[in-house]
Amino acid sequence: MLDWSLDVLTRGSRLTAVNAPGGTGAAALAQARRLPLIGDAPEHPAGPLAGVHAGLAWARAQGAEWLATAPCDTPDLPDDLVVRLLDAAHPSGAYAVSPDGRQPLCALWSVTLLERLGETLADGVHPAVRAFQDLGGMKAARFDDAAAFANLNRRP
Repeated sequence: MLDWSLDVLTRGSRLTAVNAPGGTGAAALAQARRLPLIGDAPEHPAGPLAGVHAGLAWARAQGAEWLATAPCDTPDLPDDLVVRLLDAAHPSGAYAVSPDGRQPLCALWSVTLLERLGETLADGVHPAVRAFQDLGGMKAARFDDAAAFANLNRRP
């Protein structure tokens, strides 16, 4: 499943990495594709924002201004996802919104959010992704095709 998201993200990005624990299928795929594997900081509470924080730290270390994220269980993401998020992202980032609602992990995050996210996670509580995006001032990027964001882990 990870291949689907990687294909979309690599089309829209100059650098790509995988956020996953070592010893997993995702880690093996990252190695096979010769992509960096980024793990969550052990002091952060488990959840998607821990992975976003790890990705933001990696992106900033690479000299990047943005981190694009997408869940691996959405096989039909738009090919232009990253470009359209970037068009809506200034100044702090953007998340996709389809007719089915907000898609918070289909997002583009400014590396300027790194410290704020680190402070948020240091409290030991993992907030809702949407709440952090709102706090950070991220903007909505509209997509007309709800099917493009269909999640294989959700029942119809």
